[in-house]
Amino acid sequence: MSLTYLEAIREAQARALKEDPRVFIYGQDVAAFGGAFKATKNLALEFPGRVVDAPISEDAIVGLAVGAAIEGMRPIIEIQFADFSTTGFNQIVNHAATTFWRTSVPLPITIRLPSGGTSGSGPFHSQTLEGLYATYPGLIVLTPATVEDAYSMLLEAVAIDDPVIFCEHKLLYYHLKADSLPTEALPVGKARIARAGRDMSIVTYSAMLHEALAVADELAAEGTEIEVVDLRSVKPLDTDTIMASVARTGRLLCVGESWPWGGVTAEVLARVASEGLDLLDAPPQRLNAKDTPVPYHPNLWAAHRPTARSIATAARRVLRT
Repeated sequence: MSLTYLEAIREAQARALKEDPRVFIYGQDVAAFGGAFKATKNLALEFPGRVVDAPISEDAIVGLAVGAAIEGMRPIIEIQFADFSTTGFNQIVNHAATTFWRTSVPLPITIRLPSGGTSGSGPFHSQTLEGLYATYPGLIVLTPATVEDAYSMLLEAVAIDDPVIFCEHKLLYYHLKADSLPTEALPVGKARIARAGRDMSIVTYSAMLHEALAVADELAAEGTEIEVVDLRSVKPLDTDTIMASVARTGRLLCVGESWPWGGVTAEVLARVASEGLDLLDAPPQRLNAKDTPVPYHPNLWAAHRPTARSIATAARRVLRT
């Protein structure tokens, strides 16, 4: 029996609710309806009174979670789309992120953000905001790219005594499957070598991992071995694994679905350039989405985000340098 990425998220929440009475789920339509994407389907029946529908106010949702966490609870918050989290931005970055540093009171909140684009979603339901939240001290930002990580990292997020932004990619919900749930996992903050190689490193995360792996397969047929690094966590960022990969290959392409200004890919390149310039045989490069709002039309959306085709083009350019 296989499980999807979405089912792994549901199973992780069910396990967290079962094992810790302090855990509860709060968000719009998470109870009877089972969540916008059914990530909480049937959990309200299994755990009465602990999966609770919220008003249509992300500001109020996160504010309640902050108060509950201060009082010793461990809330899991579902925001229907990552884009909507900006209406609760003040609560996240000025309250959740700073409470421990101001008061020494732990604030264990997990904020689930269905992130990234899907065909026809448009500019208000497609944003990837991990780079924005990684800017703020006090927040942990996770970007699981596999079924196994969706499960294990969500469980770890709930156990962490700090606020966690859990960026789960909507495109992966039904497209990824695994035969079973993991019994062991890498810890938060540790990147994974998804594919070993010798000629160039592609550092990426979330849905872009699978585009990068497709490129690695394509170039392997041409005799080029690409090493693919899955960041898994963007705050904290595993600089050691990135540097070790670049040391092996001498070339770097960093790929992200977010916009090009600032963000995760910029941070990776900045660290490699400042701490490992002598490791490079060519200038490090990055590839992001176009610097425009996410378009509605499927063809425009496909041209807007990095894909295996555009990543392969960028990779070949780095290899020729």
